[in-house]
Amino acid sequence: MGRIEALMGNPARDQCPGEILDMQALVSVRYYSFDGLLHEGRILVDRRLALDISTVFAAIERERFPVMSAIPVADARIGWSDDVSMALNNSSGFNYRPITGGGTKVSAHALGQAIDINPLLNPYVSPAGVVSPPGAVRDVSRPGTILENSFLVKLFDEFGWEWGGRWTDRVDWHHFEKRL
Repeated sequence: MGRIEALMGNPARDQCPGEILDMQALVSVRYYSFDGLLHEGRILVDRRLALDISTVFAAIERERFPVMSAIPVADARIGWSDDVSMALNNSSGFNYRPITGGGTKVSAHALGQAIDINPLLNPYVSPAGVVSPPGAVRDVSRPGTILENSFLVKLFDEFGWEWGGRWTDRVDWHHFEKRL
């Protein structure tokens, strides 16, 4: 899948400003998955954050931190659905959509300024205690779980990204964002 294909088919595409679409870059990444094998994937992000994502995934590969998959949400298996992407434990970036929980404000993902990593292992928990994706369980002993003191959080911190695992009104352990 190339950059153009990674931007096609979004039901909200007509609402996404062209200048946002023009800012997206498709970053090729390598990671070890839960099968122990080295895989290649792609993360679509704001091009100004592409080097950050390349560097983070180089560390993920070096540390052998398992990632289930890195497939753009435009892929037919996901069909631009955040719910499907999370249920598949897929790590992804750009997705033109509103913030989780409804409302009209766009997510940092809608700008390509956020990435989710292993959401099934690192769920979002709403202020009311609703877990997303449904059935996700955070078990800090499982490989692929993101912890406060992990190299991953420290590296994102160095690049100035915010980790949703530190939010106080809700928690989003799989989410990192850097608003530009």
